[in-house]
Amino acid sequence: MTKGEQARLMAWRLRVLQEAAAGQNVARVCRRFGISRKSFYKWKGRQAEFGDAGLCDRPRTPQRFPRATSTEIVSKILYLRQHTHRLRFIHAMVLTDIQLRTTSTNRSGSSKET
Repeated sequence: MTKGEQARLMAWRLRVLQEAAAGQNVARVCRRFGISRKSFYKWKGRQAEFGDAGLCDRPRTPQRFPRATSTEIVSKILYLRQHTHRLRFIHAMVLTDIQLRTTSTNRSGSSKET
């Protein structure tokens, strides 16, 4: 969301709160603006706590990850993925080479094990 969109959204939320503060019924104001009373009271609480800056949208991503995998384990996993890929490739080449040596073709074109 751009800064201009964020500013318009803050102004709109402020207008909703001001209309309710002017003495109108909260349910009626919410119906008119098409919002839930839960959202209204959430914005009202944020405005009371943080002022007009509290009417901005908050980031949806969590600020901390208590059960995140440690960086040591992540680096080990990445290391094993890189090296396992190489080992699989080498293993596939060896298997292909063994299959080519053990299979021969007879005159009719069908393959037969030796």
